[in-house]
Amino acid sequence: MSDLVHTPDIRVSSSRDNGPAPLSDTNPFEVAEAAARSLRSRTGIEHYDIALVLGSGWAEATQLLGEVVASIPARQIPGFRAPAVPGHQPCLISVKIAGTDRYALVLGARTHYYEGHGVRAVAHAVRTAAACGAGTLILTNSCGSVRPEWGPGSVVLLRDHINLTGASPIEGAHFVDLTDLYSQRLRDIAHRVNPDLPEGVYTQFCGPHYETPAEVRMAGILGGDLVGMSTALEAIAARQSGMEVMALSLVTNLAAGVGSTPLSHEEVIEAGRESTERISTLLAGIVHRIATENC
Repeated sequence: MSDLVHTPDIRVSSSRDNGPAPLSDTNPFEVAEAAARSLRSRTGIEHYDIALVLGSGWAEATQLLGEVVASIPARQIPGFRAPAVPGHQPCLISVKIAGTDRYALVLGARTHYYEGHGVRAVAHAVRTAAACGAGTLILTNSCGSVRPEWGPGSVVLLRDHINLTGASPIEGAHFVDLTDLYSQRLRDIAHRVNPDLPEGVYTQFCGPHYETPAEVRMAGILGGDLVGMSTALEAIAARQSGMEVMALSLVTNLAAGVGSTPLSHEEVIEAGRESTERISTLLAGIVHRIATENC
């Protein structure tokens, strides 16, 4: 990967002082390998099968997946930082999936593009999971709905996305096919758990401001059903790393111009809180089904 461009915004946490130490002339995949080695050393788990990125409202699913065997503060693992957004876990959590001999890695420390740390930081958790052996990635998020019939509390399975960030986690001349980015096989498994799950297209904006009504109308014209500030860049990075990807969105509000309620992060947190038991049970069921069917 010698053609990767050096970006000095990626930092590695020092276990000695738990503070950021700069990385020099290190490509992002080497940072991910360092993070994977640190996780193996701290947890004793050599290999993970499934990785999950839990967005706002989804964190309670961790306890339903199985036995939590380790929880490591994010800042103690190379390249990670504590999450900047309320509602996100500050740890990387190892879980032995109930009824199986397989392990899940819960990536609670999501870095959003709008935090200003660069695309490498956004993709780091996903690349670390791939370096830990995880072949399956489940992304979750909270989002706004472009479709009035999908109101707060709706859960939508992603079949595609539109990336309006103007960025990509792929650096250099590495051409990655995204035709079937959101795995049909995994979507079929999710439908076996809940046949009523609708499928939609997620549109990632940069944030952190919410979209304007005109931008929401644009997203709808382009084919988007949902709008948000995460997921697409992570999914692209996962595909580059050879992972099979599934994504679930929790609708926390009707997008600007679709609903009449002013938008706020407090609304997002509250909608997630009200839905947490239902969506956590759904996600745990999907994870168990994937772990069982992958055996």
